Amino acid sequence: MRRLLFLLLPFCAHAQYDGNTTPTYPELIAQYQKWDAQHEEIRLYNMGKSDTEYPLYVCLINADPDSTRAFEEARTSTNCVLINNAIHPGEPDGVNACLLWVQQWIKAGKQTTNLPVIAIIPAYNVGGMFNRSGTSRANQEGPEDYGFRGNAQNLDLNRDFIKMDSENARTFARIYNALDPGVFVDTHVSNGADYQYTLTLITSLKERLQPSIRALTYEKLLPEMTKNLKREGWDWAPYVETKAETPDSGIVAFNDLPRYAMGYASLFHSLSFTVETHMLKPFPERVQSTLAFLEFLIHWTGLHQTEMYVARVEALESSMEEKYFKYNYQPTEQFELIPFKGYEATHKKSELTGLDRLYYDRSKKFTRTIPYYNVYQSKDSIRIPDVYIVSAEATEIIERLKENGVSMKEYSSEKENVYTFRVIDYKSRTRPYEGHFLHSSTEIVEQLDSVKIPKGSIVVPTHQQKRTFILSVLEPQAEDSYFNWNFMDSYLQEKEYFSAYVFEDKALEILNSNPELKIAFEEKKKNESAFASDSWSQLFYIYQHSDFFEAKTFNRLPVFKVY
Repeated sequence: MRRLLFLLLPFCAHAQYDGNTTPTYPELIAQYQKWDAQHEEIRLYNMGKSDTEYPLYVCLINADPDSTRAFEEARTSTNCVLINNAIHPGEPDGVNACLLWVQQWIKAGKQTTNLPVIAIIPAYNVGGMFNRSGTSRANQEGPEDYGFRGNAQNLDLNRDFIKMDSENARTFARIYNALDPGVFVDTHVSNGADYQYTLTLITSLKERLQPSIRALTYEKLLPEMTKNLKREGWDWAPYVETKAETPDSGIVAFNDLPRYAMGYASLFHSLSFTVETHMLKPFPERVQSTLAFLEFLIHWTGLHQTEMYVARVEALESSMEEKYFKYNYQPTEQFELIPFKGYEATHKKSELTGLDRLYYDRSKKFTRTIPYYNVYQSKDSIRIPDVYIVSAEATEIIERLKENGVSMKEYSSEKENVYTFRVIDYKSRTRPYEGHFLHSSTEIVEQLDSVKIPKGSIVVPTHQQKRTFILSVLEPQAEDSYFNWNFMDSYLQEKEYFSAYVFEDKALEILNSNPELKIAFEEKKKNESAFASDSWSQLFYIYQHSDFFEAKTFNRLPVFKVY
């Protein structure tokens, strides 16, 4: 890691972070550089490329001054708290909250008793930080100026943690692997309904978590946090993703897929959270609520280091014992009743359109119980293999596995009896989504076959620390697999065809030499009128069932399994 590669613009020594402004990227980094120069306990590291000429930084607090020992200490202690700010630079509450936390910690004498290693990414979306205005968040109260949601490539970086199209995501993987944090926080501002809360939170789906992490999060941390924040004057609610139009209909727990920052973090058995402050509350108030959450989380982590270590070790052990990998989690109709502080919602005639519009009456506050649909169920599962083999030509996949710290070795044989993936069906978006035509509803058939595997292919054992990540990206049917993110699309296209007028006579020979195929062909003509009236379909049917068809490679993916 490189420290202080260059100096950015000077920053005012008396900067205020609790008002209605937020710093630019040069101002932000200059402040962290200043703290680095003045305090032995604060170190700022250039971790690599972003989507601009400016690098991506991480600030370590309460770590060893030596960079190698600092990252080793964070990685082996499991009590590191990693805070990611400004993945959406128009939502800079965490930027200011972290500045305030460091400022207050210094002023209080830099107390380190029961303090974990704290890692802060000052601003993740560097390109978006430079695209600055005060108008891109039409529904948000402050600050005066802020960055833009898209990065320099116009990507939403909070959809990029699996596909890794951005330099930022590659550098983030380097940061995450260097730290292996026990706790991860991504700071945001919400969109959507109106309600009384300033602070809402997304927590990982219980059903995806290993039992030890689930218990620590839901039975210990969250109840203690609720009491603590309430004493500090901050009630909170689950992130408000409504069942129908308004919160009265109920809230649905957010599905934190691995494409998102917190979903990515939870693959590695980190306690993972997303802070979502409410867009319609004043910026200084949102910053203070984010700060209150971070203060509690840092303090709690410091006090529960042993419990966190044990929980993460148990989580890894229990994941290794699993025989099946579950995926495609969907919300059920099960719910619990939770208290909710909202505003009465009604409809009134719009002065603009003359039609009905939704309206929240802030003069009519209420506190009532509403359903919280927080039970998910996996719709699918697969038996976990001993190893995956990724064919050498799938270079984009191999690169991403390496960048995420996956243990692997080079394949040493030439031919192997392996299980292959053959794609039967899938659906694709009709418009690009974050630079991809994302697949879904993927149907796969596995079959045992003797495959010649090229030199340079890699063997990926599943019995390793990155097990859940490996399964999430290499199983084609998993929601955020490399297949679904289009890294294997070239294997879905047939490469050889036939000319009907040439193949006509040969097709007749094939039928006459294969009585079983001829019976099946005649039955199909008899039972399917569209087939019977389409000569090309009939020829293609025979072609598909002949030795001329590329059966061994058609729709076969460059990833194999060994059980």
